[in-house]
Amino acid sequence: MSMNTSIRSTARLLGAGLRALLVLTLVCGVLYPLAVMGVGQGLFNHQANGSEITSDGRVVGSELIGQRYDLPLKKGEETPAPDLKWFQPRPSNGLGTNTVNTQYRLILSGATNRAGDNEELIRWVKDAKAAVIKDNSVNGYQVRPSDVPPDAVTSSGSGLDPAISPEYARIQVHRVAELNGLSVEQVEKLVNEHTDGRILGFVGEPRVNVLELNIALKALEKG
Repeated sequence: MSMNTSIRSTARLLGAGLRALLVLTLVCGVLYPLAVMGVGQGLFNHQANGSEITSDGRVVGSELIGQRYDLPLKKGEETPAPDLKWFQPRPSNGLGTNTVNTQYRLILSGATNRAGDNEELIRWVKDAKAAVIKDNSVNGYQVRPSDVPPDAVTSSGSGLDPAISPEYARIQVHRVAELNGLSVEQVEKLVNEHTDGRILGFVGEPRVNVLELNIALKALEKG
């Protein structure tokens, strides 16, 4: 094979490779993403944009990501105390804290990664259970240790679970009603209205989205 033939053959191969690169870049890097985005925006607009939740005309969070409802951090406190006028989410021990990110700042996410017999985890659970009983026992209503569900004292795998069980929501009803000047019946109705059943009737467990519930509570206060 002559030198010229070899050069022409190499040039053809390079040209074919370059054309394939350009075509695949156009199809896979431009047309396909645009098509997927178009389908997402057209058929699943809410989900494609982060499942945003709005209140008073502004975005206040996502129905997929949990938030905390705490009082302002006081001097000398490492973690803020919960604002008990609101329904409280699951614990978020897995997120941890540092000088940049604090719990539920949505940058950190993770589980505790501690075994069931870990002394620190056991202490967390016991402390959380004691706090749930103390915080939710109000005049005329006493929370029993057996009333406290697992999700009230344990964090989820991500630490950002947006929902709690109906059982955990219900043991908070009397406290929320008392601190907001509402009747127990009014707050119980809110919980029932915001309790979602199992997906497709059999997947997962019944749940209550805490952010949506607190938005409804705020609207009830205004009403």
